[in-house]
Amino acid sequence: MDNHPVVLITGAAHRIGAATAKLLHQNGMNIVLHYRSSRQQAQALQEELNDIRENSVILIQADLHITNGLNALVEESIKAWGRLDVLINNASSFYPTKIGDATEEQWDDLIGSNLKAPFFLSQAAAPHLKKHNGCIINIVDIHAERPLKKFPIYSMAKAGLVMMTKSLAGELGPEVRVNAVAPGAILWPENLDEVAKQRIVSRTFLKRQGEPNDIAKTILYLARDAGYVTGQIIAVDGGRSLNS
Repeated sequence: MDNHPVVLITGAAHRIGAATAKLLHQNGMNIVLHYRSSRQQAQALQEELNDIRENSVILIQADLHITNGLNALVEESIKAWGRLDVLINNASSFYPTKIGDATEEQWDDLIGSNLKAPFFLSQAAAPHLKKHNGCIINIVDIHAERPLKKFPIYSMAKAGLVMMTKSLAGELGPEVRVNAVAPGAILWPENLDEVAKQRIVSRTFLKRQGEPNDIAKTILYLARDAGYVTGQIIAVDGGRSLNS
């Protein structure tokens, strides 16, 4: 039996998910890479990591909006190595929903990907995580507390995910720790001009943009080293959330 810790990462084919998969793999963990439609990127990442350590990464395709398929996603993860130690709820939809133009379809998509799916996936994973004193790590957003203009539904969904983090820390303790990471200026939204980018960076205390690996390093800490940390939201934002 393989004794490497097993990590399930949703939305792991690119960006923060891929950076996290690489770093956790580098630190001796087996990875379940979930993707919805980015099959080519997911396969390339799987091949890259399996070339480093054979049979250490598997792919699972799933639409997280299909709630009754989430149990199967967890069971398929367990089938690979017989255990699950860490669940990282990273998959997310992000786009504006200006008041007056927002639709029920957008509501269902944003609440579904950012809050509903993480909750039901966590519920499905919890019995397996308890067996190994595992943990859940949610990717939230500094805009869960400071709403982003023209993004009300997204901001509301992430605020719900923050409360889910705190609630599940109480519900699943003492066996399972539940924490969250709140990125700041790490990856830019599409169509953001240079002036807007510089304005955002100027509001950070560190006066620079962060990188996906800054988030990945925080996730590694929470997964591996933070044995007495639960119910916490760690902002990785260069101090932006402290600035007015």
